[in-house]
Amino acid sequence: MYSKWWRKPSSATLSSMMKESFHLYHLTLYVITELMQSDLHKIIVSPQPLTADHIKVFLYQILRGLKFLHSARILHRDIKPGNLLVNSNCVLKICDFGLARVEEKDPQAHMTQEVVTQYYRAPELLMAATHYTSAVDIWSVGCILAELLSRKILFQAQTPVLQLDLITDLLGSPSPDELRHVCEGARLHILNGKSKPVATGTLYNLSPQVTPEAVHLLCQMLTINPDKRVTCAQALTHPYLSEGRLRYHSCMCTCCSGVGGQRKFAIELEPVAPRPLDPNFDSGFTHVRQVRETLHRFIIDYCEKTQRTPLCINPSSAAFKLFARSSSSATYLLNCFQRLEPATSPETLRLITTWTCPALRAVQFSELLSCGDWDRWYT
Repeated sequence: MYSKWWRKPSSATLSSMMKESFHLYHLTLYVITELMQSDLHKIIVSPQPLTADHIKVFLYQILRGLKFLHSARILHRDIKPGNLLVNSNCVLKICDFGLARVEEKDPQAHMTQEVVTQYYRAPELLMAATHYTSAVDIWSVGCILAELLSRKILFQAQTPVLQLDLITDLLGSPSPDELRHVCEGARLHILNGKSKPVATGTLYNLSPQVTPEAVHLLCQMLTINPDKRVTCAQALTHPYLSEGRLRYHSCMCTCCSGVGGQRKFAIELEPVAPRPLDPNFDSGFTHVRQVRETLHRFIIDYCEKTQRTPLCINPSSAAFKLFARSSSSATYLLNCFQRLEPATSPETLRLITTWTCPALRAVQFSELLSCGDWDRWYT
């Protein structure tokens, strides 16, 4: 729970935090992030044209964010277009860390294989490897690059076995040495099957925008052997991304600044984490109450350090006025009160409601009284 981890480059940024009810309960915690109008999946399937500049800027930001994560030894494990948020200025943020974990150093340690959406799942995961590295994220990025170029999913199959067949149709049959980390069943399936030649030349047919540089980078990302797959740091130095880097840092990033009409570039354009994330940061928790108290302390420290005013609903907005006129407002209050002690006094309930969301003062308590459940909460 380190506050600095909430501001990762090209990752969803924490804007503020709100909690509901008294801190002793911690029943609901709201994490507010910056507004992002769309995601990469919606853009890909839309009729909106995607130029080569768009693709390079998007790809650069994905790799820039992953470089930071991987330097902290964090594996995202679910990189896909739907988890890449995009705003109206083409700024991209990585989100949804529900499957993320710290990289396992011990090669003998078993890691779960049911990660990453199938279309973007690396071959070692499809072949049930018990240990894997950050290379699984790089494979996903390669699939996304191909999808940006063609506006179609590169490997789209109904089952993991068919998914693997599509991969070998493009990349050819792997050698026995490349299969040393996979399960025996997958090894036999590949080695006993028909030998397939490499067909990466078909990548030029993805789109008229495909260049030799794009195909070269794709081939470096989409390798069956994860040990030979390019890293984020290496991919960021590829010539294909030179224009994307320049465009992003010329007018889109927040790390560089304008001084005297000239752009002053940051010393480190693709930063890394100050230190790896401690995998044992939560090892001391033995009870849910400890987690709640830790979250409470974190929120208090965060508010003090950032000196931010707690967020609340704008009572002057049209949306709030519509809400206040409806029965939903009373229902909302009742749902909040259901989480409190039955003996809570009316004065305390009024104070809690005001503290939780000051704008709710606009809601008349007569609405709540008319619901007929008031006696249920206090005597």
